[in-house]
Amino acid sequence: MDGNLPHIEFVFPGPTRDRIVAAVQAGDKTATSSLLREYEIAGDPVPSVGDTGAVLDSAGEPVCVIRTVDVDIVALRDVPLAHALAEGEGYESVRDWRRGHLRFWTSKAMRRELGTEFPVDGDTLVVLERFVVIG
Repeated sequence: MDGNLPHIEFVFPGPTRDRIVAAVQAGDKTATSSLLREYEIAGDPVPSVGDTGAVLDSAGEPVCVIRTVDVDIVALRDVPLAHALAEGEGYESVRDWRRGHLRFWTSKAMRRELGTEFPVDGDTLVVLERFVVIG
């Protein structure tokens, strides 16, 4: 694997990351969601179509390479069912997807990243990214 590729990390290291990475490798997870605020705080650009990166497991080791094939930024209330299903994490409805993501985005660990004053509500902007495994 090309050591010069940007690193892609899903959630924080641990069992949830391991489950998500396995779903990516199996082709079950073809989409992900991030708050626009995450990119703003990190000073990172929003993903673009054609971007590639090495997905890291919980040990920080690259396990596969993905390429971004679509990016959209929408209000949290406007996330479509197709995206929720493409996340490959067992969501059966947008409501399920929203509940799981709100739990994560308002967790203590994410609040340390995002700040405690940042609201997560229907108006919050979400970056919807679709990708394919290419290596």
